[in-house]
Amino acid sequence: MKPISHRIRPRLRAAPFVALLLAGAVSGCATPKLQKVAPGEIPTVLGPSVRDNRTPMEGVFACFADHMAAQGPKHPIIIAVGDIKDYTGKYNINEGNAITQGGALMVYSALGKLGGIIGIAERFDPTVAERELGYIDRRQLGDGAIHDIPSPQGDQQVPWVPYFGGSIIQSDYYIVGGITELNYDVNSGGAEIGINQIGGKARTYNESIGVDLRIVDTKTLMVVRTISLTKQLTGYEVGFNIFRFFGSDLFDINLGAKGQEPLQLGVRTALEEAVIRLVGSVTHVNPEPCMSVKVGSHIPAQSAEQLRQVPNPAPVPAAAPRAPEGAINATSAGGRPAAESIPISFEFGTANLGGAALPSLDRAAAMSKVGPVEVVIVVRDTENWDPTRRDALIDQRIGAVKAALATRGIAPAAVVTTWRPAAADTSIHRDGPGQQEIAKLRIGA
Repeated sequence: MKPISHRIRPRLRAAPFVALLLAGAVSGCATPKLQKVAPGEIPTVLGPSVRDNRTPMEGVFACFADHMAAQGPKHPIIIAVGDIKDYTGKYNINEGNAITQGGALMVYSALGKLGGIIGIAERFDPTVAERELGYIDRRQLGDGAIHDIPSPQGDQQVPWVPYFGGSIIQSDYYIVGGITELNYDVNSGGAEIGINQIGGKARTYNESIGVDLRIVDTKTLMVVRTISLTKQLTGYEVGFNIFRFFGSDLFDINLGAKGQEPLQLGVRTALEEAVIRLVGSVTHVNPEPCMSVKVGSHIPAQSAEQLRQVPNPAPVPAAAPRAPEGAINATSAGGRPAAESIPISFEFGTANLGGAALPSLDRAAAMSKVGPVEVVIVVRDTENWDPTRRDALIDQRIGAVKAALATRGIAPAAVVTTWRPAAADTSIHRDGPGQQEIAKLRIGA
């Protein structure tokens, strides 16, 4: 029998070779940091720290925002975002949706990268705001302070927040659309070779995504511009393997690496470029000169806000809103001052004044002591009665308003009906989204 030292010598000679291969395989990997947070716990792996979610579009956003700021003071355009859905239909039972379901959130963040040169209106999830407006309507919301409410008997001090309407700023445009394409394996190629169970391989592959967005005028619902963008994503794979005997030892060694451009980063980048182009179409600022700032897959070390060079201009007070059709002009024919217009709303099919109308009635009564006031009776635009039923309901609602004003010190003779639909008029006189005007009253001379 051979000495033991002769039997283990081949393994001892191979050990340095194996160690060398393993060292080379892990040399490019960062050693993770471990931390034991509490006694008795196993160490927790800590990776890199949180950073700004930057994309190759950071420089484009900074350049485009600077161009808009350099044009001088103007009223900022207010843009809202609708639902940006995933329309690809790609779903895996083990991994879920292949495409992010947060497209709208990415578009909101993209608008935020313009650094305040564009106003952003929340329309995607206004749940909390709508709930608090409901509390205000029921006089349940307070801010810890006492507020003065004008009334015919003098100012009343109340603990709830008064609301006279108009605190929500309207948007000028909104962006909607979706992620419409995810094409796997658009193109792939590579090579693999092996000699005597020793070989290597190299492979590249591509896939693509597509987005389709549009920007819409909020007031007219006319589409201002549509845009369709596509982006290819690249991946690679390289490897080396050995499967053979060295002496009496069998070695099976596989080394390699593979990587792919992050799919969701590609979606975010495509959405951001679409936002730049859509905003440019409504601000009349050409984004093309800024597109050269984008350099392939380079992600800058600074965010768009940090790359800005031109400060935003000081805001200019907004111009007075245009009076709606049929409203009393700023000065009447006899030189009298214009009437302040206050809406009074009724619920569907009823002549009862709800809680939302009470602060408006208080305000109308108080302001009529200073000058003429116009009261516009509005209802939901889903009301479409026959003329007989409509006119009877209008009479009841006008009577309810006059009676409520009488309790506030306004004589019924001081309230004059200035407009109501004619008997043959069956059209809808709209007054904002979801509402229509059915009568106008004037308080005072």
